[in-house]
Order: sequence, then structure tokens, then C-alpha cells
Amino acid sequence: MNAQTASIPQQRAPNNQNPSDSRRSFFSKVCAAGAAVIASGSIFPKLTSGNHLENQAENVFHYNDTSRADKAFHIRLKAAQQQRTLPIPPHPDNGDEKQYYNKIGNFSKGLPHNRIGEVDIFAYNSMLYALYTGKPPDFERISMGSPVDQRRKLVNPQAALAFSLEGTDSHALAIPPAPKLNSAEAAAEMVEDYWMAICRDIPFNQYDSNPVAQSAVSELSSLSDFRGPKISGQVTPQTLFRVEVPGALEGPYISQFLWKVPPFGATNIDNKIITTTPDLNYMTRFDEWLKIQNGYTPTDSNQFETQRRYIRNGRDIGQWVHVDQLFQSYFQALLIMLSQPSDDPYVSGIGAPFNQGNPYLKSDNQIGFGTFGGENVLSMLCDIATKALKGVWFQKWSVHRRLRPEAYAGLVHLRKTCKIPYPIDHEVLDSNALQQIYLQYGSYLLPMAYPEGSPLHPSYGAGHATVAGACVTILKAWFDENYIIPNPVEATSDGLSLVEYSGPALTVGGELNKLATNIAIGRDHAGVHWRSDALASLYLGEAIAISVLKDQKLTYNEIFRGFTFTKFNGTIVNI
Repeated sequence: MNAQTASIPQQRAPNNQNPSDSRRSFFSKVCAAGAAVIASGSIFPKLTSGNHLENQAENVFHYNDTSRADKAFHIRLKAAQQQRTLPIPPHPDNGDEKQYYNKIGNFSKGLPHNRIGEVDIFAYNSMLYALYTGKPPDFERISMGSPVDQRRKLVNPQAALAFSLEGTDSHALAIPPAPKLNSAEAAAEMVEDYWMAICRDIPFNQYDSNPVAQSAVSELSSLSDFRGPKISGQVTPQTLFRVEVPGALEGPYISQFLWKVPPFGATNIDNKIITTTPDLNYMTRFDEWLKIQNGYTPTDSNQFETQRRYIRNGRDIGQWVHVDQLFQSYFQALLIMLSQPSDDPYVSGIGAPFNQGNPYLKSDNQIGFGTFGGENVLSMLCDIATKALKGVWFQKWSVHRRLRPEAYAGLVHLRKTCKIPYPIDHEVLDSNALQQIYLQYGSYLLPMAYPEGSPLHPSYGAGHATVAGACVTILKAWFDENYIIPNPVEATSDGLSLVEYSGPALTVGGELNKLATNIAIGRDHAGVHWRSDALASLYLGEAIAISVLKDQKLTYNEIFRGFTFTKFNGTIVNI
């Protein structure tokens, strides 16, 4: 795919200075100030020499406060200098915003639309102008498509402009352009989303026997540019709706970390979820769809089952990622790994050992706590989630502004019903999945798991997937990814109980990768994301986490030679 230059600059200073130069200038001033301080005197005074241990101890006890402050500054400066030397990469988009004057290939939800769902160009330009200037008052002037008292609001576009003071700056990381609106790849991703909606209530463990799931397997295998995992060139029940990273194609569809019960201090948290009613989907009428595109609060609401269930189908995982806190599932996985097994294999931890790089594994008289211990990694999960959001929000708002699947489905519907010649590849227009949708709903719109459809921010990259990539990377750095999970389980087809899993061994690394893909692709099951959103964002989150680990390595006093773990692409990295 050829790189395209964005039609609107991603961010500019008021004086029209190049945004990359502006951010470089900021870090240059920090580094220059630090260099001046370093030049003014010694930063690391040595302990006075002497023959008596008590003299040395006394010197440590009276350690100069200014020297400690200077050393802390030097560490911060070194981290900043490491990040300062990184080149600012190009950020090509897919060219759709420049190619289509009516912006049909880009995100516009919440802005006013005409009767066929095309965005008001003046309103769209008011959004671009705010992103161009970066001025908070300009964001308040964006034209919205619904009254204030009935309005859903745009989700945090100014986060695209925020700095992170640890790890790589959000503007110094890039993801590939999203598939173009008229491409066969976009069509294949839409066909997959239609099939996910059709299969939403089929248990994952019945994919190999259910005829509807078999139809999905057959059609996805036949598409010219479907990029999901395959075996011998074919989609199979084992690869259906999965993501190909190490371990994610092994064993049950759902990760052990979403089924096993996490010990939460003195409390065990039952992992059964409150899930939504089967066969109840939303936004399948055009008037309802159009109102939601204009940003109105939906009149419908989710309906819930009376029984709680373990996650066992697409609707369940879609509901998990509808209401979860973004680092929740990884915090849960951490609790399971930190806790030792008990007599009840279904309500216990797994006692996963730490990564071999942990310096305290070889200590005879110390353990980790605030550094290299459970408490260290507990806090990191929450913190890395915020950094991941800043990174992906820059991609969403300042670079790609990709439309959501529900908006693409609106183009499909109008092409099929009104003969509007939108540039949609024939593979989705002629698909079996689309015909099945029409037979059931009388429209070609994508049946959504949520009454409100997608949130009001662009599709590419994905927030959940970026946080997943970041948090799982932290956990793989902390724990032995080759440790085999004891007493693995899987949910029954009705989700009411867990039973013993007896297939090939499942490892911590594989199940963490699977957890990341479950959360990332779970948003696709609900209809709010594309496959490419998930995959690109997992890698973005991984890069953000690795950059933070590199910065934190500078802060430790322990003799630390780095963490070694497997990246999502299967390569080994040492941090």
C-alpha cells in the first residue's frame, strides 16, 4: 500500500512550525538545561575512602541530598536523551480523506449528517480545524449533530496532543495505513464483521460442528484478501475469528485468565459475567442507524440474562469489553499468576514464577517488592494503560480518522438499496454473509451488540487492543512465559460451569497473548472494530511498553541484565 500524505497536518504550533520540530525543540531545551547543570559540578560524589565499615556506613547515612537530586535529574535526562535521539517517523494515512470529497471513508460519528448519512462538510472541517490548531477553544467549536441534552460527546480528541514523560512520545511511534475504503482487504474485514454478528450466539466450542460457523469458515477462506490466520491456506474452526500471535491459536478460544477465578486478597472473584440477552441486536433499521450517526443517545438499552455465565461466545466477550476497565483483565491475570494453587483447581492461582531476568531469583536474603516484585508490576499495569491510550489516540485523531464498521455498512446498505455508487469492493456486496443479514433483518446494516454502536472516536487504532498489547508485554517481561498453566479449564456450551481441559499444554506466554487477542478481537465481535485495528494496535501497545521498560531500567539499583521475552511477531527481545 502506497504511503499517502495526510490532507490536514497532524498538529501544528501556532506559528505553523513543523509539529515534529516543535516537539524536538521541547526536548532540546530540557536536554540543554540538564547539560548546563551537569557541567556545573560533580553529580556522583564517591563515598569517602576509609578502613572502617562504620565510616562508610556513616557516609551513606549522611548522603548529600543535593547529590541525590542531581543523580535523579541525570537519570531523567539520560532517559530524555535516549528518547530525543529517536527519529520522528512518517505517519501516512490510507489517502481516503483526500480522495473522497464527501469524507465517506473517514470517521464522522456525532457530527451532523444528511438524510443518506453523509457528513456535513463544514462540520467535518470544524473538527479538522481543531485538530490542526490544537487549541482547546477550537474543540469546543466543533459542530455537533444533536442537541446538548440528547448528545453523545466526542471522546477525548485532545489526548492526541498530550505528552508522556516516560517512554517514547506518542508522535514518535507509527502504525501502517489502514486498508483503503475501496480495497478487497476492507471488504474482507467487513465480511468477517458480518459473520461475527451472525455467529454472536454460537458457543466457541461448537465452531467445528455448527453449520453457520462452517459457512463463515468457507466464505472467509474464499476471499481474495482476507488476512486472518489460516492452516494450509484455509480458515478453519480452530482459526475462526482468532489472531495469529504465539499461542493464541492453541486450545480453547478464551484465555485461561478470563475463566480462572482471580484471588483478590481474602476474596475470590467469581469470573461468571452478567451477559446480554441472545438474539437481540441493534441499529438494523436505517432511521435508527442515522440517528446514532448524528450522535443522539440511543433510545434502546441492553437487556440482560438472569443467570451469570462464563464467557463462551462472541456476545459474552463483546459484553466484557463493553463495560470493563481497560487494564482489568490484565490485573486479573496478574492476581492469578501471583497467587499459589489451592486444593480447588477452579478457584485458585497458578503460582507462575518470575521471569529469569529478575535479579531477586538469585538472592539468598532479599525479595522484590517496590522493585521487581508483585507490587511493582501491579502499579505498572495501570500506568502503562494511560500511556497506551495517549499513543493510540494520536493515531486515531491526528493521523488516520478511519470510519467504523457500522458506517461502512451504511455505505453497503445504500449501495444495495439506493444504487448509490459508493466504491465498495464486490466481495462484500456479493457475499453470503450479507445475504444472510438481509434475510434476517431486511437491511444490509451491521447488527450491533450495543444500542449506541461504536464510541465517538475513530476506529484505527483500537484503544482496547493497544492497552492489551502494552499490558501483556509488561506481564511477559515479569513472568516466565514458558511456565505451563496447571489445571486448565474451559467453559461448557451454556457457560454455567467450567470443566477440565485436556488438550495440549497451555503456557503463560501463550495464554497472555490469547488474552490480548480476546480483548482486541472482542470489540470486533460487538461490531465496533475491524481486524486490522486489533492487530496494528497490539504491536503499537507492545512498542509503548518496551519503551517504558527501557526507561525504567535506568532507575534500578539492582544488578539487572534485562528481561527476555517473546514479542507478538515471535522474535525474542531483551530489555
